[in-house]
Amino acid sequence: MFCHIAEDLLPHAAELRGGLAVLLDVDEHTGSFGGARAYLEDAEAVTPAGVMIGYPGMDDVVVGGRGLWRATLTVRAESGHSGFSRTVLGAVSRAARLIQLLDTAALPGRPEAGALFPLPPKVSVTAVRGGEGFSVTADRCDLNVDVRTTPAFDAHDAETLVRRVVAELDAELPGPAATRVTPLASWPPFQLQPHEQPAAAVLEAAASLGLTVRAKTAGPSNIGNLLAGHGIRAISGFGVPYAGLHGIDERASLAELPQVYTVYHQAVRALLDAP
Repeated sequence: MFCHIAEDLLPHAAELRGGLAVLLDVDEHTGSFGGARAYLEDAEAVTPAGVMIGYPGMDDVVVGGRGLWRATLTVRAESGHSGFSRTVLGAVSRAARLIQLLDTAALPGRPEAGALFPLPPKVSVTAVRGGEGFSVTADRCDLNVDVRTTPAFDAHDAETLVRRVVAELDAELPGPAATRVTPLASWPPFQLQPHEQPAAAVLEAAASLGLTVRAKTAGPSNIGNLLAGHGIRAISGFGVPYAGLHGIDERASLAELPQVYTVYHQAVRALLDAP
C-alpha cells in the first residue's frame, strides 16, 4: 500500500514540497531494526522529518510508547553435587531469589487520569538460562531483564533500580562473585500530541472519511522509540483490522484496505502540499 502511494504521488513530485521515501525493513521482529539503522547510518540519506510505520488496527493511531532498558544479569554460585550432605546454594536458587526481588521492586504507580503520559513503568524477567541435568548445582545462571520506561522513570532510573536489587541479593545471599549487570539496549519513551505532525495529518484524514480514530500511547515499544532517539517523529498503528496478532492464525481483513489507503494518501498529500 505504501509503495502504491509513492507510485501515485511520483508524477506530481514537481508540484510537491519535501520528499517521500518508502523503507521496507525485514529485520523488525528481531528488535534489531537493521534496515532502519542502515538507513539512518547512511551518510547520503536525508533524515526524515516524520515517519509513518505500517501496523494493523483501525481504531488507533499510536503516537507514543514506553521506552525500554534491557540487561543480562549473571548470577554466580559454587557448583557441587546435588547429593552431597553439605548444602550448596546454586546459581539457579540465587537467581530465583533475584527474580522474586525484581518482581516485587517498588515502581511508580499508574499515573492519574488525564496525565500527559498515561502508562507506568514495568519490570519483567523474560528469560532464564542455567544448569543442566539433575545431579549438579549450577555455578552460573543468566537472566534477561526488560524494563519499560516512561518520561518520569527513564533508563537511568531503570538501571539504578536493577543495580540496587542486585546489591540486595548479594548482601542477602552472598556468592563467590558479585552479580554482573550487562546493559544491552536502551530506547527513550516517545509521545506526540494529536496536533503534532505526522499524527495530525492521519487523524484529520481519518476524520474526513467519517472514521473514529483515537490517538494512543502504547505499552509495547516499537521502531518509533529508535527513531525518537534520533529526533525523528513517528506514528504507527493505523491499518486494516486484524486478529491473532503474532499467532499461528495471524490474519488481516482486506475489505477495509481502500479506506486505509485513502487516509494515508490524503495525509501524505497534505504534508507534501504544506509549506
